[in-house]
Amino acid sequence: AGGLPCPPFSKAGKQLGEHDERNLFTRGVEIASVVQPKAIMFENVRGMLDPKFRDYRDTIELKLRAQNYDVTWHKVQASDFGVPQLRPRMVLIALKRQFAHHFLFAPKKTKAPTVGEALHLDMAVNGWVGALEWAAKAGRIAPTIVGGSKKHGGPDLGPTRARAEWLELGVNGGTIAVDAPEPDFVGTPKLTIAMVAKLQGFPDDWKISGLKTAAYRQVGNAFPPPVARGIGALIAKALSASENQMLEAAE
Repeated sequence: AGGLPCPPFSKAGKQLGEHDERNLFTRGVEIASVVQPKAIMFENVRGMLDPKFRDYRDTIELKLRAQNYDVTWHKVQASDFGVPQLRPRMVLIALKRQFAHHFLFAPKKTKAPTVGEALHLDMAVNGWVGALEWAAKAGRIAPTIVGGSKKHGGPDLGPTRARAEWLELGVNGGTIAVDAPEPDFVGTPKLTIAMVAKLQGFPDDWKISGLKTAAYRQVGNAFPPPVARGIGALIAKALSASENQMLEAAE
């Protein structure tokens, strides 16, 4: 399983696809051909499902089918898995044919909390008296969190349009804060790394290493853990059912 670099297929970039030096989809398929896992899950931005990449998707699929895999492509939305964020993604799932007939892509949907519901306690941790009022106004899920890049410098919540969306939620998206607001804070609060991690679906006890910019890039570029877990559980269910069937047949 892996989240392969997104810039080659992102609408925010030049969409060079397989010709982008950062593209690792071809390498991922090559690794699979050597390792021969029972199942594969690759994640990328939804832009990879655009018509312009159909030939490349067909090439990937043909290579995997030649290795005895059945291949499916899916568009998933993080908020369907309880993640308080609008984060559409593409997922490639490939299972060896002896396991594939047990696989059903039917993830159970979980209602996502609003930004205010998810972050109220985090905003109030230092005693900010305005936290409850802020949470009431932040009454919908977050826009897609971007991971930052060398091109754009330090950690922030995205370009101008994205920052405008964050401002509607009562968040200053110009940079990332070190700590939550103090008791007498007045104005529009910024998110901390821990808050961004929560909006990505990371559990509270997950340790993020590195200084602010490096930590933010790790969190912001991540595949939300609840989505990975939900899809992974479907794959595990298919593998388990197939293996149980094989055992029963052997007996």
